[in-house]
Amino acid sequence: MLSAGLPQGTVPKLERPGPLRERVYEALLELITTRALRPGQHLVESELAGHLGVSRQPVREALQRLNTEGWVDLRPAQGAFVHEPTEDEADQLLSVRTLLEAEAARLAAANSGRPGIEALEELCSQGERAVAADDVDLAVATNAAFHAKVMELAGNVVLSELAAQVDRRVRWYYTPVARQRGTQSWIEHRELIAAIASRDEQRATEIMRAHTEHTRQTYHQRDQA
Repeated sequence: MLSAGLPQGTVPKLERPGPLRERVYEALLELITTRALRPGQHLVESELAGHLGVSRQPVREALQRLNTEGWVDLRPAQGAFVHEPTEDEADQLLSVRTLLEAEAARLAAANSGRPGIEALEELCSQGERAVAADDVDLAVATNAAFHAKVMELAGNVVLSELAAQVDRRVRWYYTPVARQRGTQSWIEHRELIAAIASRDEQRATEIMRAHTEHTRQTYHQRDQA
């Protein structure tokens, strides 16, 4: 049942006015990304509509869009299900992420000033507090914010646009290993900040490449943990 798969407080409130179909789409995508709706879970239009407080039509439209984008599988005579990513899909996505993020780290080291470094340090502190409190949702969100900040500091618009296309899927794959990565992830973030602050482009690139590779490996090893 859908209701059993959505913990209390996970259903976002839909704001009005605005394009309802877009807000329903964003709400469902967020629930999938955060794994409140889990891979393989059956999505019943009427139940989703009830949880979101809308009619079935915008839910149906959102599910069709999510199917086109690969987040949902529409199966004939069975209905909609949250897509279950294969190991190859995850590996390809996380490998591309490594390429983008390593270049972002290099550019951030070349371009960042003190305000940018301080912003990274604050996000790192927030992430460390989230890990200490075992707040996985906050740790995942802060991790995404940290990497987005590095991308912003890189100052390359095209690179940022490419990274934005994979950002949500990165969060999707990172969520189930966030607790396993835990403190070590933020230790690596601290090392990256030091490299960026010292304007060591090569070191920043190496640290980010190793950091994202650790996440990729942890994802593939998650069922063994």
